Amino acid sequence: MKFKTELLSKRLMEIFSRWPSVECISLNEAPSEDPLDPYFALVLDVFYTGSVPAPEERHASYGSDISAFESSNQNKKDRFLVGDMPVRIEFKSTAQIEELVSYADTKQDALWFIKDSGTYGFYRLVRGELMYSRSGWIDGIRRRLVNVDDVFWNRLREVNQSKMEHFLNDLGAALFQSDDFYYLMSASGFIKYACLTLFCINRRFEPSHRSYHNQVTALPVQPDGFKSQFELFLIREPGATLERRYSLAQLMARGIIAL
Repeated sequence: MKFKTELLSKRLMEIFSRWPSVECISLNEAPSEDPLDPYFALVLDVFYTGSVPAPEERHASYGSDISAFESSNQNKKDRFLVGDMPVRIEFKSTAQIEELVSYADTKQDALWFIKDSGTYGFYRLVRGELMYSRSGWIDGIRRRLVNVDDVFWNRLREVNQSKMEHFLNDLGAALFQSDDFYYLMSASGFIKYACLTLFCINRRFEPSHRSYHNQVTALPVQPDGFKSQFELFLIREPGATLERRYSLAQLMARGIIAL
C-alpha cells in the first residue's frame, strides 16, 4: 500500500507542478496505511498564488481512472477515489497562509481570530512532507512558525486553559443533575481543551484529532500521573463511574494548571 501511495502522490505532484500558479505541494501524515481503516486517505495540500483551474478542469486533469469526484469550490477541496484509495486535495492560497501565520508572529493582538480554529493548520504547514517547491516560500513560512515566541504560546494557553476549566465546571454540573447527555458533551470538551493546553505548554502545534491520544501522552512536559489518569478517564468499563471520571478530570486539570 505504501508503494501505491507513493506512486499516486508522484503522479498528482507532476500534474500540479505544471500549473504556473502552484507554489508548493505537501503530503500530510497518513493516520494509517491500511486501506480498510476508515481514517485512511491520501491528503495533499497544494499552495498557490492567484488562482487554480476550475473544478471541471481539475477533474479532467486527474485522469480517467478516478471515480466519485466531488469538489467544494468555496473551500477549494477535491475528493475522489483512485481504485480503492481515497484522495483529498486541499488548495490553499499563499496570501491567506501569510495572513494566518501573521497571527502567530506579527499580529498577536489579533490571535482571537484563530482561537476557535486552533493550530492544526500550522501543524500541517510545518509537518507536511514537502514534495515540490517552486521558490522556497514554504521554507520561510516554516521558519516563522518554528520560531514563534512565548507571547503566542502563553496567550493561546490562557484561551485553552480557560475553556478546559469551563468544561470541567459543566462536567460537575452535569454530574449533579444526573444529565448523561450533557455529561458526555462536557467530557468531550474537557478532554479536548486539556490536550490543547498541554500542547501549548510544550510549544507544540496540535495534530489531527486522530493523533491527539498518542501525541499528548508522549509530551515531555506533563503532570505527574497524567498518562494513567488520562487512560482511566477514557476507559469504558462498568467500574468507571461518572463520579470517578469527574474526580480524574479534576486531578488532570489541577496538574495542568500547576505546570
